Amino acid sequence: MPTTPYDPPELPAGTLRIVPLGGLGEVGRNMTVFEYGGKLLVVDCGVLFPEEHQPGVDLILPDFEPLKKRLDDIVGVVLTHGHEDHIGAVPYLLKLKSDIPIIGSGLTLALTEAKLKEHRIRPYGLTVAEGQRENLGPFELEFVAVNHSIPDALAVAIRTPAGLVLATGDFKMDQLPLDGRLTDLRAFSRLGEEGVDLFLVDSTNADVPGFTPLERSIGPVLDQVIGKAPRRVIVASFSSHVHRVQQVLDAAAAHGRRVALLGRSMLRNMTIAEDLGYLHVPEGVLIDYKKARDLPDDQIVYMSTGSQGEPMAVLSRMANLDHAIEPGPGDTVILASSLIPGNENAVYRVIDGLTKLGANVVHKGNAKVHVSGHAAAGELLYCYNILKPKNVLPVHGEYRHLMANARLAQDTGIEAERTILAENGTVIDLKNGDAHVVGQLDLGFVYVDGSTVGEITDADLKDRRILGEEGFISVIVVVDASTGKVISGPEVHARGFAEDDAVFEDVKPKIAAALAEAAKSGVRDQHALSQVVRRTIGRWVNQSLRRRPMIVPLVIEA
Repeated sequence: MPTTPYDPPELPAGTLRIVPLGGLGEVGRNMTVFEYGGKLLVVDCGVLFPEEHQPGVDLILPDFEPLKKRLDDIVGVVLTHGHEDHIGAVPYLLKLKSDIPIIGSGLTLALTEAKLKEHRIRPYGLTVAEGQRENLGPFELEFVAVNHSIPDALAVAIRTPAGLVLATGDFKMDQLPLDGRLTDLRAFSRLGEEGVDLFLVDSTNADVPGFTPLERSIGPVLDQVIGKAPRRVIVASFSSHVHRVQQVLDAAAAHGRRVALLGRSMLRNMTIAEDLGYLHVPEGVLIDYKKARDLPDDQIVYMSTGSQGEPMAVLSRMANLDHAIEPGPGDTVILASSLIPGNENAVYRVIDGLTKLGANVVHKGNAKVHVSGHAAAGELLYCYNILKPKNVLPVHGEYRHLMANARLAQDTGIEAERTILAENGTVIDLKNGDAHVVGQLDLGFVYVDGSTVGEITDADLKDRRILGEEGFISVIVVVDASTGKVISGPEVHARGFAEDDAVFEDVKPKIAAALAEAAKSGVRDQHALSQVVRRTIGRWVNQSLRRRPMIVPLVIEA
């Protein structure tokens, strides 16, 4: 995989350029840009959720830098489905230019538009359905039904004079889907007959052998767990997992329980899904959260967010007793979702917290309460054999997933040089059935931190980690402006240390001696004296306390 950035050449006439801006080497912030004839088409625009080593960060966006000077060239943003890792960054892109058209299925656009409304953006949306064709500038688009863990997902075939590209988005091949909407393998076959020049294919489950289990296999398990639960049931899932919520509603209705939706995104998304006919609510089952608290414990199911251990989500707050609903003995908590890589520790902390409170925690590790929304290796092999693409670009996954996907393609006879292992920013040119890497852009992480976007740097995050893990020391000392001798101090204050501030009495003479030595050498600059203080106390703390804290020295001249 290319790692050293280098500029691609000017785009030759009749060539299609493909640049993934996110989603490669990570599970999230999926975004790919296609360029032909001076026009740009964007497919997906998602977010990545932060890991523990990124404290304080709310979201991570794709790096829009390559697009900022070319916003007028963007003919549209195609959204394959409504999950956050594919639509979550749309508001931030449209803040740069609000009239970029967004294209997607009915549910996908409804979820995206609700998100944009919160950012006070009124988008230009074009609703499409499977089988539909649309022309956007030089791109002819055809939309193909695919099955995923959210209704209304679409793959997109992109035709230009340079060739035919098929991008799956996220998909699997559930043969008995709850909504009856299959991945359209007949359309895949037809595209294969036409000749797919480049196949961009979901890699998330490429290293999982066999086939992804059926979504409907979850229903009986949920029914059994909810039926046997003696008290309250709390089910945590992604806020857009309509199929999972549907199965919870059905199981609750079967056992005479009411369901209350918890979490703003859960309530918003399920209201949209019900309004559009994707969620079928049994009569009288849904109840307002505030009224639900008056029901007997054995008559209520809470459907909440927080299945990934997010600190501010409902389930984490319950585990920390920071929510009006406090789980206890006899309560049943069901984590009906997968573990996104990087979230394992956070999720297990929540499971431990809930278990300690006495709740019975049911999760993927001890019951079949989740199946993936992504095609496993067996399904991907079928796709390669049906499509017989000339070139393959594995997308949507960490490096091991991309590598596993590339190997599957090669197992079906696709040459190794035609399976492109790329990373975010890799520039690929396609023409006459040949795809080649021609450049590597230097892309970074764009952090959303509260109200700021892109202001937080990796250096800031390193400072936060040091503050959280190693502590903080401030040193205040007053020196004579003319002689450099210490007049007052040094005063040492520490935070995040087990030891009392009195432990620093031993280092104060060393700081004064170091400043006196500097003064003798003619050092008068405040910054230089501050560095003397920093080095002296830093060396002492490291040797004496085995810590590397953040040190903020303040030298005042008097």
